[in-house]
Amino acid sequence: MADNESGADAPGSAQEDGSPKDREGHETDTSSKMSALKKPWLRIALGVTVVLALIGGAAWIIEYLTVGRYQQDTDNAYIQADVVTVSPRVAGYVEKVFVTDNQQVKAGQPLLQIAARDYSAQAEQISAQIDVSLANIDAANAQIGEQQAAIDRARSDLAAAQSSAAFAQGEVSRYAPLAATGAESRERLTELQDRGRQARDQVSGARAALSSAERRIATLQAQVKQAQSQGKASRAQLAAANVNVQATLVRASVDGRVGDKTVRVGQFVQPGTRMMSVVPQQNAYIVANFKETQVGLMRAGQPVTFEVDALPGVEIHGRVDSIAPGTGAQFSILPPLNATGNFTKIVQRIPVRLAIDASPEVRGLLVPGMSVEASVDTRSGKSVFDRARRDQARHAERSGARE
Repeated sequence: MADNESGADAPGSAQEDGSPKDREGHETDTSSKMSALKKPWLRIALGVTVVLALIGGAAWIIEYLTVGRYQQDTDNAYIQADVVTVSPRVAGYVEKVFVTDNQQVKAGQPLLQIAARDYSAQAEQISAQIDVSLANIDAANAQIGEQQAAIDRARSDLAAAQSSAAFAQGEVSRYAPLAATGAESRERLTELQDRGRQARDQVSGARAALSSAERRIATLQAQVKQAQSQGKASRAQLAAANVNVQATLVRASVDGRVGDKTVRVGQFVQPGTRMMSVVPQQNAYIVANFKETQVGLMRAGQPVTFEVDALPGVEIHGRVDSIAPGTGAQFSILPPLNATGNFTKIVQRIPVRLAIDASPEVRGLLVPGMSVEASVDTRSGKSVFDRARRDQARHAERSGARE
């Protein structure tokens, strides 16, 4: 009994001491924790932390409502450029190649030379044809001059024949009364009448000769026009031949860098053969494929920020240049026909062209095909969207009123 009473008093003595003990009889640190929370600096720190958390949360909410929800991001974006494929206009063997792979070139700079001997010979042949046409013109003009002299002579002959005919007719008229009275013989009158007929025939012949000479002038003038037409056609052929001669020297049409060069000296090329490409890096742009649910507020001119995978940490600015008039699927070779077979709705993507606002040094590092992450600030489109929605609501009300 004494042992039990002493054992029963042990817990009571522990409680009276005011220090809780665990099963092994060790005191717990509850009192130390309670005393730590009573420290003023700790309570201030906790209060400041809570206030800062509330302020940060409120700032995040405000920033999201005013800015964040209008930021449309996509990583389906790539740098593009209007790459110019260099192809010859004429066929021939490549004699010289003036550029190397990845070389920077200027517009008008020679790229390669195609053998021009055949085209130069063709141009010389056509030039000779032009000289022949000019010679024919000169010959025809000379003949026209000679024929003009023949016309003058024919007119003189006609005048002389007419004078003779008039004289003969006068003689007939004078001798006819005398022959009737017997003062002159009938033979003399008959002779005069025969001379008059001959004179009239000579007038007709001279008039015919004059008409023939005049028509010969028209024939020679037609020959001049024909030679002039032949010369004009030859000059047109010469111009085309000179174009072919000039086309044997292939030049760069834009500023850029040479890429995909496959041409070699001695290679035979045909018109349209792909020989190399010129990439205008300074005119590079970005094509971002946004989801159709992202372009509702997107408008041309809105600011854009880019981050190129090849330049981590470098923020590049730009703007929305234009939005494609259809989704990417509509411009594919085989556009989808959603009216046939089973239908599964898929969010479509719309290509958006983004202009780049960067320094020449940065542009020199951007090449077509690089991956880009783009973010468009569409806040400016909210007012336009709200106005369109109000206009549509008013239109619906007017349509309902008319019905």
